[in-house]
Amino acid sequence: MSFVSEALERIQPSATIFVTRKARELKKSGRDVVFLSVGEPDFDTPDNIKEAAKAAIDRGETKYPGTPGVPALREAVAAKFKRENGIDYKPSETIVGTGGKNVIFNALLATLNKGDEVIIPAPYWVSYPDLVLFAGGRPVFVPTCLPGGYKVTAAALEAAITPRTKWLILNSPSNPTGAAYSSDELKALSEVLVRHPHVWTLSDDIYEHLTYGNFVFTTMAQVEPALRDRVLTVNGVSKSYAMTGWRIGYAGGPERLIKELEKLLSQQTSGACSIAQWAAVEALNGPQDYIAKSRSVFKERRDLVVSLLNEADHLDCPVPDGAFYVYPSCADAIGKSTRSGQFLRNDEDFAAALLEEEGAAVVHGAAFGQGPNFRLSYATSNEVLLDACARIQRFCSGLK
Repeated sequence: MSFVSEALERIQPSATIFVTRKARELKKSGRDVVFLSVGEPDFDTPDNIKEAAKAAIDRGETKYPGTPGVPALREAVAAKFKRENGIDYKPSETIVGTGGKNVIFNALLATLNKGDEVIIPAPYWVSYPDLVLFAGGRPVFVPTCLPGGYKVTAAALEAAITPRTKWLILNSPSNPTGAAYSSDELKALSEVLVRHPHVWTLSDDIYEHLTYGNFVFTTMAQVEPALRDRVLTVNGVSKSYAMTGWRIGYAGGPERLIKELEKLLSQQTSGACSIAQWAAVEALNGPQDYIAKSRSVFKERRDLVVSLLNEADHLDCPVPDGAFYVYPSCADAIGKSTRSGQFLRNDEDFAAALLEEEGAAVVHGAAFGQGPNFRLSYATSNEVLLDACARIQRFCSGLK
């Protein structure tokens, strides 16, 4: 009999964390390594948010918080959804977790039974399938394609739905592709979902504020109010306010689901860090000028990286609508050999050889369910990006 649970044996370690750990080990050994594998803004948390955390400490906000979140943060979350998304959630229809991943994990744990199906458009964030598997569900992958902007169509969604379907997970803007769904595209998907009342939508909006050009962000419960009572709208402060280490995610949804998530939290982590919650109150209620400034910087970085990667041999890099990733195709590199003689059978070989020969850490596309591609995070300085893209260009020019 195995000591490890069957649930744990169904999942694998996060591929993005694994690649980053391997790159750090190489750097520790003395190698010159540039990190392009981490989805984390390189900016510091804004000063007003840090000051709010210090003030919370001074006020003695250091006791156990309520399980679903401190009232002030639940009120701020409800106000944010109303102000920015036009969704009327009462504070009792919101919940706070230890990061957005915690909220998503608990939503799946609270609702999935063995064999329940969860539709996941591919490419997808690496954690979605494993969270579904751990909860006893079955991931149902719906491939997308570059000509279609890496977005699932209404017809493909319709074809994937069965009587066992419980959730659709929709991440817009997307990790890893940066694809973002317009209001019209969401409306087309919502028309399918309205016809299938047993299907819920988990809308992962964590990159909401990182969209570029004339793109206007919308979310499912906003586009189709008829779906409001079977949509869980998930967000957090990590990407929008450079607060990844503060570990605060939140969601809005029907109260009957929120109460079940609270029950699960009460036996799991209980309430999230009280000090981080008060910092998140300031993030949502305080000045929002940081968002526009950071978006401008990320757009500049996106344009730089797309331009440089499209100058590289064997790569095709589309322009993403949002987030801070690019997802170039390396299909033309597969089947070739590197300068050191390594044969590239797939995108995992491509990423491994790129790290070994040039010290550039990216994540292979197979980890996101679709390749041959790789994901590069441009959440770092222009100096690092110029260096990294030069290494990638050099690596690709040596393939034969």
